[in-house]
Amino acid sequence: MKKTIFYISALILFCATWMGCKRETDYIGVSVSPYISNFDLRKLFRNSDITLNNENLGGADFIKGVVISNQTGSNAPSGLLVLQNSRIAGSGIDSLRGIAINIGADAAKYIPGDSVHVRITGATLKKVSGMLQLAGVLASNIEKKASGRAIITRAVNTAALASRPGFYESTLITISKGNVDPVPTSTTKVVGDKTINDGYGTAVVHTEATSTFANETITPFADFTGIVFNTATGPQVWPRTFDDIFPLAVIKPSALVITGYLTDPSGSDANYEYIQFKATRDIDFSATPYSVVVCNNAGILAAPATGWALGDIRTYKINLNTGSVKKGQFCYVGGNKNIWGAGTTNIASGVWISSTQYSTVNSVDFGTATSNLLANSGNVAGIAVFEGLVVTGNSIPLDVIMYGGNGAVYAAGPPEAGYRITNTDKYSTIQNRKAVAFYGAGTNTSKFAFPSTAGYFTMLGGVYDAKTGLWSTGRAAQFIQLTPTSPLTTIETQAGFTTIVN
Repeated sequence: MKKTIFYISALILFCATWMGCKRETDYIGVSVSPYISNFDLRKLFRNSDITLNNENLGGADFIKGVVISNQTGSNAPSGLLVLQNSRIAGSGIDSLRGIAINIGADAAKYIPGDSVHVRITGATLKKVSGMLQLAGVLASNIEKKASGRAIITRAVNTAALASRPGFYESTLITISKGNVDPVPTSTTKVVGDKTINDGYGTAVVHTEATSTFANETITPFADFTGIVFNTATGPQVWPRTFDDIFPLAVIKPSALVITGYLTDPSGSDANYEYIQFKATRDIDFSATPYSVVVCNNAGILAAPATGWALGDIRTYKINLNTGSVKKGQFCYVGGNKNIWGAGTTNIASGVWISSTQYSTVNSVDFGTATSNLLANSGNVAGIAVFEGLVVTGNSIPLDVIMYGGNGAVYAAGPPEAGYRITNTDKYSTIQNRKAVAFYGAGTNTSKFAFPSTAGYFTMLGGVYDAKTGLWSTGRAAQFIQLTPTSPLTTIETQAGFTTIVN
């Protein structure tokens, strides 16, 4: 019996060892794929040249993918064909990877969207000037299978690119809302290395002197698309053609950004609601006035024909034309200067730019008196800051947020109608290279939630660049519980409030 147990144990151990040595694909009825993904191919490189063979490729001979390089613009490392592919990796892993293949002049035969199969056995995986590529691939080992295939272009910010250059190498990306730094003149050419800042950090956009668009003038603000090539100095984005640089209207930094609001005071709402802002520069409102407009769409199921200027019971305008505030200070616009309604802490020690009895005083220019300046339930509501004292249906805000429920506040038309937005942490006025001007259009549907219960101040926390007008960290809402005795510091020194840089 003991011998039988011994032999069984030995047999089990032998089988386990034998199975452990087998490759994942060595199962009865399963054949090894002749294709390896870029995801797996790139992992084979261990900081030294490696010649590819059937063994280290796990039985594969080919890669297949979609061409993203475009030699017609002459803005790519000479002789490189760049293709990207992906495989099912599970657990939400982004397996899209690219690889550059050095095939010399034949690279010009392929255009973006071509589907190709490439025999890579015998080729060498190596780094050249900091970039991983395949060398020794014969042009005859590349077969075009189709054309016009869809190309995945990932939206990537500069911080992500800087932290994972190998991840994005040889793939097509778009860095949105990039400011060229220093600001170019009307005659600055695109040629060379241009530093762009998207609010998350910086990246280099490179254009060769021999490219077909080297002498085009560069726009100061754009969406920059291109292939990521790693160099000795770090990753660079190489536009393939001039069309990869899509100009945007320059963002005008807002002197005031919206950082909080009280929608549900203790007791009556009338004249106790308020909005909190933070100044991004010193402001003398008598010299440079601004306007704040709120919209309240309770019970309304129609898009406003004249947007923020509609008036009546839907929009209310407050002029900011007296007083002053210093850069980095909070300031307030609203009703009585109490932190949470009648009889609660007086916060007149804060910087109040306007204290308006909105329940009995009509709005300036448009809008009627209302006991509920800021909605605390129901359809979506909003707050917008405008430059100057004139607001029309065509006026574009400097900063804007929406909050609350739903409601039909946008109509596609023609003509379009709704509340105009601007480029912020939540909204984009250019999407897929088309103008998107209103809240509710395109992907401009972001809004903050109402507090779950009464008695909370809504605090918005993010990081705003006063120089570029970009948010490196988008605003997120936190709800601060108030009491009748809460001091002003409760809504000014809490961790997580919006901070201003530059």
